[in-house]
Amino acid sequence: MRTINLGQTGFQVPVVAVGFWRLSKVGKAEAETFVKSALDFGAYFFDHADVYGRGLAEEMFAEAIGMSPAVREKIILQTKCGIRPEAAFDFSRDHILKAVDASLKRLKTDYIDVLLLHRPDALMEPEEVAEAFGILQGKGKVRYFGVSNQKPMQIELLRKYVKQPIVANQLQLSIAHAGMIRQGIHVNSMDDAAADRDGSVLDYCRLHGITIQPWSPFQYGFDQGTFLENPKFPELNAKLVEIAKKYSVSNTTIVMAWLLRHPARFQPVTGTMKPERLRDCVKAAEITLSRDEWYAIYLAAGNVLP
Repeated sequence: MRTINLGQTGFQVPVVAVGFWRLSKVGKAEAETFVKSALDFGAYFFDHADVYGRGLAEEMFAEAIGMSPAVREKIILQTKCGIRPEAAFDFSRDHILKAVDASLKRLKTDYIDVLLLHRPDALMEPEEVAEAFGILQGKGKVRYFGVSNQKPMQIELLRKYVKQPIVANQLQLSIAHAGMIRQGIHVNSMDDAAADRDGSVLDYCRLHGITIQPWSPFQYGFDQGTFLENPKFPELNAKLVEIAKKYSVSNTTIVMAWLLRHPARFQPVTGTMKPERLRDCVKAAEITLSRDEWYAIYLAAGNVLP
């Protein structure tokens, strides 16, 4: 699969990441088939979180892939920490260190390639995060660090204390959940589309070389479901089918290709546990939509231009 730099590290990663938040909901055989298929597709960047299935997803993944030193060398592992099961956020030094050790044990590995802080913690002490990151990197347990769902000033606060570069920011983004793109188009406008709810996070990440990892690339709300083949989005689905026919691919592929067309060099994270759907997602790396096609899809989703 085509690769991109992760942040400004020079670390080459597949342009599509494979997410595993649903893994704990499938059986052992299905998990093994899916992981094998991902590797066959050239999708070897695997995104986890300690909260997925309360750790079960990480355990199942290690078993499904048959983790060993030889296997570990061929894959890239990313996980997240900071959400506690009792509905609290915790970026304290001790919690981060304990969470990473627990993930390493479940994943049956000695190191994690990328660790993300999972959503913002209102009680974060950046000095403690900096200490934790330093310990983890110094002991070789984590190579790179990032965040999820954080806006520019939150990242700036971290960067004041943390010595390691912030390489990624995982944010919800899709054709039908494109506020961070839309507000940049409606600058100096009085309409609702101009509302900036993210602190210009898209431009900020581009300026600072932080890779945005779109999650839920097929969703139109936080938990409302997918827009694909949804009667609420007739124009969008018609346009996706039209363009998909032109490229002889599925509408799933075109949705991912829409994200990959953006010059910010997104690394979208999939959520499917179906090999055939993942194959369609990965195929998007082979397609470059035209400017007219990108805007046609954007408008078909109900977005407007000023």
